[in-house]
Amino acid sequence: MSTVLAFDIETIPDVAGIRRLHDLPADLPDREVAEIAFQIRRTKTGSDFLPPQLQRVAVISCVLRGDEGVKVFSLEGQEAEIIQRFYEGIEKFVPQLVSWNGGGFDLPVLNYRALIHGLTAPTFWETGDENRDFRYNNYISRYHSRHLDLMDVLAMYQPRNNAPLDDVAQLAGLPGKIGIGGAKVWETYLAGDIAKIRDYCEADTANTYLLYLRYQLLRGVYTKDSHKKEIELLRKYLQGLDKPHWREFLQLWNDS
Repeated sequence: MSTVLAFDIETIPDVAGIRRLHDLPADLPDREVAEIAFQIRRTKTGSDFLPPQLQRVAVISCVLRGDEGVKVFSLEGQEAEIIQRFYEGIEKFVPQLVSWNGGGFDLPVLNYRALIHGLTAPTFWETGDENRDFRYNNYISRYHSRHLDLMDVLAMYQPRNNAPLDDVAQLAGLPGKIGIGGAKVWETYLAGDIAKIRDYCEADTANTYLLYLRYQLLRGVYTKDSHKKEIELLRKYLQGLDKPHWREFLQLWNDS
């Protein structure tokens, strides 16, 4: 079977980059540096959501489904290292990438940050020059399928039809988001609790993967029976992890 890699990222303000761009003092606290960037952004756009080049990747969470089963894991640590490891996974497995709004946020962030750090990702950027198989199906083109942005596809590529992951997951009888919520990532990071950010990101990735399974049922790729088997494979795997956030996730899943 082809390998599937569902993924999600969580980000924080790139305070070092903000200091450099705005010539801010080195001893200015990170919180204040970020607030300056938020204020500048609000003035320009009405929102304090920073552009992708100023989003530093704190964690990348993945659900990997291959011949050996299913696995959930997160990449944490130095930003350049975890982004390079993510792209190395694409080099190794050449997977079907699956995301929710990955084309609108996650991949642009990863691409800008990879460029800033001088990383390499030849398979991700392959468009057929070296491998003809990528000419009409690559990770870059919006309407190709090596990267499946579920939100974008389900919205028929019309931004007015975009829907939040949490809404669609809950409406589909899935757990939906658990934990801190995206708006609290920066505050949680400043408090030093990266584990809460990781747990939140992993749950989002699991929701994305489960919606992907439902999408494959919708398309007729899975039968009712094969779809159920894939769901139970993930459920059994999560039960074996026996971690608080997965216990909460499973309880919500059972209740729904």
